[in-house]
Amino acid sequence: MLPTSPAWAQDSPEPYTLPPLPYPYDALEPYIDAETMELHHDKHHAAYVKTLNRALAPYRQWQQLPIEDLLRHIGQLPAAIQTTVRNHGGGHANHSLFWQSMSPAGGGEPTGALADDIAATFGSFSEFQDQFQTAGLRQFGSGWVWLVLTPENRLKIYTTPNQDSPLMRGDIPLLGNDLWEHAYYLTYRNRRDQYLEAWWQVVNWPWLGDRYAQYRSR
Repeated sequence: MLPTSPAWAQDSPEPYTLPPLPYPYDALEPYIDAETMELHHDKHHAAYVKTLNRALAPYRQWQQLPIEDLLRHIGQLPAAIQTTVRNHGGGHANHSLFWQSMSPAGGGEPTGALADDIAATFGSFSEFQDQFQTAGLRQFGSGWVWLVLTPENRLKIYTTPNQDSPLMRGDIPLLGNDLWEHAYYLTYRNRRDQYLEAWWQVVNWPWLGDRYAQYRSR
């Protein structure tokens, strides 16, 4: 059944908007440079939002949904826009999470329930890092590497191509690293391994611990 659009949605020209970065462009240096952050957020992410809104313009009944719910129902969307929503809606959701999961005060290790469950699932935090990085290195071409929470409340690592989101599989994305070359090429060139290693220095574990607790309790 298609969702029913509320009155306010009929007058909303842009149901999805580009979220502001939660820190300055240069805040993650030297691990991610300012130019990369500016282009990544202001150009790439902004383009995903613009294209998503344009695709949904004739389908106002879908515009009311949070982006997470839109992606969960990807198979119910009109066939004419499924690919666009997969690519650009996925890009919007993935990047919105990506910005929040990094911090100038990031790095270190998780604590609390997230730390305990990572150790129980993967053996140790360092083993989790190794598996996460290995998965990221093995992803051919563009995509993402994820730590997700499954419907069975299990932690799992996997990759997705392009801008596909774990939400399309019914999983909750907790932590994702962008493997598209525009995320790292200005600093690391073709050395994805160095980017994956450096990225741990900006991961916002307190925020992720809160996110995990929120979804784990459900």
